Amino acid sequence: MDGMFAPGGRRGYDDFARDVPENVRPLFDSARDFCMSLGSNVVEDVRMHRVVFGKTMTFRWFADVEPESDGLLIKVQRSRKEPAQTIRVKSSQDLAGSGIILKRAYEEIT
Repeated sequence: MDGMFAPGGRRGYDDFARDVPENVRPLFDSARDFCMSLGSNVVEDVRMHRVVFGKTMTFRWFADVEPESDGLLIKVQRSRKEPAQTIRVKSSQDLAGSGIILKRAYEEIT
């Protein structure tokens, strides 16, 4: 298991990306780039099977992105008071359509 985790016990994105199915990796990278481009205060938390994006160090998460065999499963949270919305993304076109939802979640999360 050497090399599986980044120094300090944290797994880095490059380590995570190696485990993403090859056919899904470009889509995952696009989703990641989009989330990170929403603002300078976006924080990325790489977990074992998914990447969660939050706003600032208080880490109010707005997107939880998990790779699947043929696409992405994205959970979007706009408020702590309402349940997360689940989106399945199979292509770049689906991701572009989901961008509006992700942007709104980023803007509204408190």
